[in-house]
Amino acid sequence: MQTTYLYGAHVHANGIRQHYLRYGGNDGARAARDPIVLIPGITSPAVTWGFVAERLGKHFDTYVLDVRGRGLSSSGPGLDYGLDAQAADVLAFTQALGLSRYSLLGHSMGARIAVRAARSQPEGLARLVAIDPPVSGPGRRAYPARLPWYVDSIRQATLGMDAEAMRAFCPTWTDAQLRLRAQWLHTCFEPAIVQSFEDFGRDDIHADLPRIKAPMLLMTAERGDVVNDADVAEWQGLAPQTQHVRVAGAGHMIPWDNEAGFHAAFGEFLGQRLA
Repeated sequence: MQTTYLYGAHVHANGIRQHYLRYGGNDGARAARDPIVLIPGITSPAVTWGFVAERLGKHFDTYVLDVRGRGLSSSGPGLDYGLDAQAADVLAFTQALGLSRYSLLGHSMGARIAVRAARSQPEGLARLVAIDPPVSGPGRRAYPARLPWYVDSIRQATLGMDAEAMRAFCPTWTDAQLRLRAQWLHTCFEPAIVQSFEDFGRDDIHADLPRIKAPMLLMTAERGDVVNDADVAEWQGLAPQTQHVRVAGAGHMIPWDNEAGFHAAFGEFLGQRLA
């Protein structure tokens, strides 16, 4: 099978090393479409989204980020792992690569990062896709996941774990998906993950929504109760330009549960249906 993967690389932006994977390129029909910057979730290094980026790369110049504290981007003690710093990373990344127009796609924590980045109305932002974002915050319903699930799996991966050991944490995943997560999860810096998780309850992205002018797609999972119907109504009340689509048969890790439904859910929002 022909791959759309081009290369992995680093760029110095917002004062840190940012690692990314590039798919597709800007040749042919892709050159006429806005590039995509994909921001993964709390414990998902860029490489774990490769199967999604492969398909996006057929139609778009696609960049998948390692968020600080994950993968091959800057990590360790002494860094700010707050939402504002993560959002500033994304905007600095697009500037460092000279992306004059682009779409932001963020999953879970990555969706919160994309929302925070979009509130400043950056000149090049053409579209925003928020994929099952935690809508928790001060005085709001808690995020349904639990911190020990993340911490325990990271500690096991740091010691070394195989796909079968990872199955206890992700029982519905394929062997290939489990192997990849077991291989890369140790790159997630535990204090960064703890802060991001705790910030789900401390940092409210709803205040950002009225300031976002770009067209927005809110993609949610049918299962998992991360974003319920009342949350969708509130989101659209704060950002009326938001389109919403629920992906049937999927939990929070939507493309892992229903890959075809995930890609179909974009419809024409990105300017090109995903074949």
